[in-house]
Amino acid sequence: MKLNYKDIHKDFKLNDTSFATASELLAHTAKYSDEIHDFLKDWFSNKEYIIANTSGSTGAPKAIKLKKKQLQNSALATGDFFKLKEKTSALLCLPTAYIAGKMMLVRALTLGWHIEVGAADAYPLKENLTSYDFAAMVPLQLENSIDKIYQIKKLIVGGGAVSNSLQEKLQKISTEVFATYGMTETITHIAIKKLNNFVPFQGARVIKQPLQKEYYKTLPNTKIYKDERDCLVIKNTSISDTIIFTTDVVALISDTQFEWLGRFDNVINSGGIKLHPEKIEAELSKIISQRFFVAGIKDDKLGEKLVLLIELADNKAAKLRDKLTDAMKNSKRLSKFEIPREMYFVNRFVETDTKKIQRKKTMDLIKGI
Repeated sequence: MKLNYKDIHKDFKLNDTSFATASELLAHTAKYSDEIHDFLKDWFSNKEYIIANTSGSTGAPKAIKLKKKQLQNSALATGDFFKLKEKTSALLCLPTAYIAGKMMLVRALTLGWHIEVGAADAYPLKENLTSYDFAAMVPLQLENSIDKIYQIKKLIVGGGAVSNSLQEKLQKISTEVFATYGMTETITHIAIKKLNNFVPFQGARVIKQPLQKEYYKTLPNTKIYKDERDCLVIKNTSISDTIIFTTDVVALISDTQFEWLGRFDNVINSGGIKLHPEKIEAELSKIISQRFFVAGIKDDKLGEKLVLLIELADNKAAKLRDKLTDAMKNSKRLSKFEIPREMYFVNRFVETDTKKIQRKKTMDLIKGI
């Protein structure tokens, strides 16, 4: 399919309204959303690229150039992978200041979707009674929408890890939910992992299913391999002019599948033992219901020691501290090196605009770290 970024697919609708020209669409969005209007104004300009900002979850946010043709290629890949054709009904509930929200609009314009703008907050379905074929959310939005998520047939989740406790809840619902792997530089996802519906449903019955070991599967035209750090390297000329070297440590399962193990720059060297926070967090999520993360702090003897930070008010901390200490010591899945040596409680974690936890800034809230 040959597309020009100035074209509007004949089946495209925004908030149940069709548009013959870009000018009509821009006039419509100017009435209710400066953010969406500004992006579409940039999209229909004569520039061959857009400027997108990284989320800033692992460092200072930065602006990067992305070619509009490459955004369209990404949209086509998503539509092909999920079999989402024209007239797909979609919900936009992510801010268009970042690539995930921008791409929902690009997919709709490119593929001819009927897209509706919803609340880009932590409760996107709270006042919403509409059903949709497709949507994208961050884990916090999914957690807060679990009782109404049946309104969406297919859902992709990105911007953070889906905890074991949340994934267990997904086994009881009919919505097809997929975790995504990607970043601003890859124009959102380049790989997908199934999170539920491992067994076909019988009629209208939703059967609770056990968690299964699933791996990320790459989208079309994506080649992957590892560098000397065991970090994922991505080559896809349809979405990037350069090879992308990530800081994500992975295990390659096949030419098209991989297991994400954690971030290279998050690895903690504690007494010569390399600890992957994300692996430890996956185990701890089975016994901790609050938001949390683990990190390394300087230690005179070990170099770094493992600590646990939990989002919880101080007046509730003492009781949970004792309970978690016993649970971690009795865990058969955590080695003695993977048990945090200190536990800290924070009333509220520091977040990015896209609801990702800013670990370093949150750690700065704790005196002595």
